[in-house]
Amino acid sequence: MTTNIIDTIYGRLTSMTPTDQKIAQTILDQPAAIVDWTISQLATTAGVSDASVSRFCRNLDLAGFHQLKVKVAQVAEDTSPAHATNNDDVQQYLASVTANKVDEVTHSLDQLSTALIDQLVAWLSTASVIQVVADGDTYPVAADATYKFNQIGLFAISAQPWETAVAQTLNLDQRAVLIAISNSGESRTMLKTVDVAQSRGVRVIGITNRDDSPLAQRGDLHITTTVRQRVLRSEYYFSRVAAMTVIEALYLLLIHADPERIERIHTHEAIIADSKV
Repeated sequence: MTTNIIDTIYGRLTSMTPTDQKIAQTILDQPAAIVDWTISQLATTAGVSDASVSRFCRNLDLAGFHQLKVKVAQVAEDTSPAHATNNDDVQQYLASVTANKVDEVTHSLDQLSTALIDQLVAWLSTASVIQVVADGDTYPVAADATYKFNQIGLFAISAQPWETAVAQTLNLDQRAVLIAISNSGESRTMLKTVDVAQSRGVRVIGITNRDDSPLAQRGDLHITTTVRQRVLRSEYYFSRVAAMTVIEALYLLLIHADPERIERIHTHEAIIADSKV
């Protein structure tokens, strides 16, 4: 499935050189505008040389600046409202956040092909145990996945301390599945956990927003998420929404594949009902 150029730039942003990051940020801030720019206009706005823009295009596996403009034009209309606003007005900022979140959900789900979905559902449905691992502030996604999978009758485990999580991995058998969630796909502990899992014959599903990341390359299956939200005015991009959306989609797809799993939810809800007001 083809990834649009804006997704590609976001996915590679943190691994780019400082010069490429300047060019990328200019494109992300003004995607509609650069469609009508010359290479020199983009270079001047980004504070780099014309040659740097040409190298940037080659680094994205593009033939040149013209192809970059064509690809940006294909998606600029949908992305420009979400990324071009720098207004301090609260309502406009909220509108930007809304547009970013819609982008994250839409583009993350768009990249789930039918073939990939079929394989994911088959693996998870037949797993002896599903271990879900995530680092730091991404861990709530792992906790949510563990809750959801257990609720529909699929035994799942997770642990926030990495030392505990990797100890769990050491107990997995070849029928198990490991889901590793990382925005960057570069977490050393995550990669070490994947190594341990694969040494035991465990199948690995990676969920990252970079399809060229080490985790994406090492996993047996990979789900690419889309991250749009810049934190304040910094260049730090982070969101749990995309990964959480993928987990929610898997949960619903698993129920769709086996409607009897709804009864599991009813049973669980009945047990915990008296804990609610």
